[in-house]
Amino acid sequence: MSDEYRKLGMDRAITRRDFMNGVAIGITGASAALDALPAFAENSPATPQAAAAADSDAANYPPLRQGLRGNLPSAVDIFNPIRDGKYVQFPVADSEITEEYDLVIVGGGISGLSAAHFYRLGLGPKYKILVLDNHDDFGGHAKRNEFHYDGKVFYGYGGTMGIATPFPYSHGAKALVKELGIEVSQNSKFFNRTIEQNYQLQGGMFFDKEHFGEDRLVAGNGRLPWPEFLAKAPLTDAARADLIRLHGKNPDYMAGMSPGEKEAKLAKMSYQDFLLKIAKVTPEAIPFFLSQGGRNNKRVDTMPALEAAEHNAIGFNGLGLKFEERFSEASYTLHFPDGNSSVARLIVSRLIPAAVGGQVPDMNTIVQTKVDYSKLDLPESNIRIRLSSPVVRVLHDGDPESATTVRIAYINRGKACAVRARNCILACYNRLIPYLMPEIPAGQKAALEYPVKVPMMYTNVLIKKWTAFQKLGVARINAPAMYYTNTTLDPGTTFGGYSGVTNPEEPILVHLTRNPNKPGAGLNRKQQNAAGQQELLTMTFEDHEYKIRDQLGRMLGPGGFDPAEDIAAITVNRWPYGYAYTYDTLGDPDVPLEQRPHVLGRKRFGLVSVANSDAGAAAFTNQAMDEANRAVEELFVRQGLC
Repeated sequence: MSDEYRKLGMDRAITRRDFMNGVAIGITGASAALDALPAFAENSPATPQAAAAADSDAANYPPLRQGLRGNLPSAVDIFNPIRDGKYVQFPVADSEITEEYDLVIVGGGISGLSAAHFYRLGLGPKYKILVLDNHDDFGGHAKRNEFHYDGKVFYGYGGTMGIATPFPYSHGAKALVKELGIEVSQNSKFFNRTIEQNYQLQGGMFFDKEHFGEDRLVAGNGRLPWPEFLAKAPLTDAARADLIRLHGKNPDYMAGMSPGEKEAKLAKMSYQDFLLKIAKVTPEAIPFFLSQGGRNNKRVDTMPALEAAEHNAIGFNGLGLKFEERFSEASYTLHFPDGNSSVARLIVSRLIPAAVGGQVPDMNTIVQTKVDYSKLDLPESNIRIRLSSPVVRVLHDGDPESATTVRIAYINRGKACAVRARNCILACYNRLIPYLMPEIPAGQKAALEYPVKVPMMYTNVLIKKWTAFQKLGVARINAPAMYYTNTTLDPGTTFGGYSGVTNPEEPILVHLTRNPNKPGAGLNRKQQNAAGQQELLTMTFEDHEYKIRDQLGRMLGPGGFDPAEDIAAITVNRWPYGYAYTYDTLGDPDVPLEQRPHVLGRKRFGLVSVANSDAGAAAFTNQAMDEANRAVEELFVRQGLC
């Protein structure tokens, strides 16, 4: 191991379980896995016995599993054999199918769990429902990361952060949120801004030596007057002058054109092209914008300039354009300490009360309500959730439009299994559906394969203290050209007895985010998404750990942060198959709604309906709920129930 690796602490024992590349070990393998750990440092508070106990807990409780999470390898490695046609011939003999259900749902994310809720709500509790999921935990992108350290529990979110959307929630989605006991209006009571207020922390920007000539963290991003802030940044004179100009009152760079003509032209160019070709910004300033863009992996070179203007990006305030006021996310938002994992847990508590001790938790108690995973798949329960069971084939028993049952094959513990159902909902990834059901019409297949899911990374690092952030005066850091573009202290919202961090000497979670793609390479957004997917699928936990330690050391080192000593635990939530693809005016055809790929792709096929955020072309919790409701209603209509 090189001196650089040792300096970063790559040889240190931290709380992580990456011995099987992110696959949690079983109880019987806990002691054997200890042999794979690096030697414990003399000053480490951990012991082999404590590590064994922790591994045993993690074997029974997925949120404790660390290392490589999110779309962990065991959950998605099956996708290639599915696409290669390994399971086209149904892999289980009919005589071996012994389980039958009224409804089988493929996918246990928010959409799949909501579908189970809506189905039971419509028909009553006597109907039998099975949810199959390829991950070792339910919730999909609503992922909880739980850390036990120094006598305290830390909850982090490894995916969907909260209830928020730029679009108003539908009546059905709002009704479900209310039924779960969630009072969105109470968000301000729980949100923890104590550390920022008490220690005068603010935002900062990290300029890296590879793109800006030197490593330098500048505090005051968004607070200091821009000329003052940019004067502290390592920029060329030309770049600094252009950035000051853009952050001030801009001239009309498109003078002589009508508002309609301006909007039409902006819709067909990227924000980067606007900056370089219309605002005449020096290319030396572009690295400043590398992390800027829109939702769902739209970066400066793939975000339509019109969309940037609508979201008040700099450079457009002299064009004289006026846009309709948008729905404010802040008017309907709530963030649990573990993100929307608590929303998923609330749904599960209604579906399978035994999994939470028979109680009915609400927003004030759910965070600290422990789920008994052994109760999720009990034979006596009418609703069951079967984890680590990726579905590989869905096949009607006869002609899809006249069939009365459908078979669903899945893999569990390395063995092909199958169940039969009277209805099926595919709450999984759209691009996988044509391979699960190759019988669907060609046009629908093409529509399902159109989107490329947005790769995401939500990484949680537990550090032993956050005095470096305090000394540097920052609570969040934007690093436009680094691997992780955003780093944020996550003190934890305060819910039902769980209290967040307040003291710099306390351990705290640091949340890092990345949108893996290839900006500047001339690729369109779908191509960039595909490149980001491959990046995440080929990187090991060690690769991620090195980047995390290196970046935190470079950004926080001047404040006294030591990546070798100060990191207690790392959980990397990689999502190569992350959020739903959304459309834009640069890369997608302008067609009526009914001709959009997500609408064509979600058409019911026999006994099978589609429910997921892909089916709504929007990566939001309310969209997942709405698509679940629609899918259930489609099945009810087919059965003549509504």
